[in-house]
Amino acid sequence: MADADGTTRKIGKKLKELRLSKSMTQADIAAKAKLNVNYYAKIERADVKPSIEAYERIARALKVTASDIFPF
Repeated sequence: MADADGTTRKIGKKLKELRLSKSMTQADIAAKAKLNVNYYAKIERADVKPSIEAYERIARALKVTASDIFPF
C-alpha cells in the first residue's frame, strides 16, 4: 500500500523503534504475537492495516501499552 496514511506510517515507525530499543528482531515479535513474520514486517512498513487485536498482541509482545504505540 504505497499510499499508506500518516497514522499507519507513524505506528509502523514507532513499532520499529520500540522493537529495536528492546534488541528484538521482527521474527521475535511475530513469534510472541503469533503473527507471520512477513505480515509483521508489512505492519512496520505500513503496507497493511492490522486489526486492533493484532496491535494488542504486538503491544503485549513488546511489553508496552497501546499509548506507547498509537500517536493519538
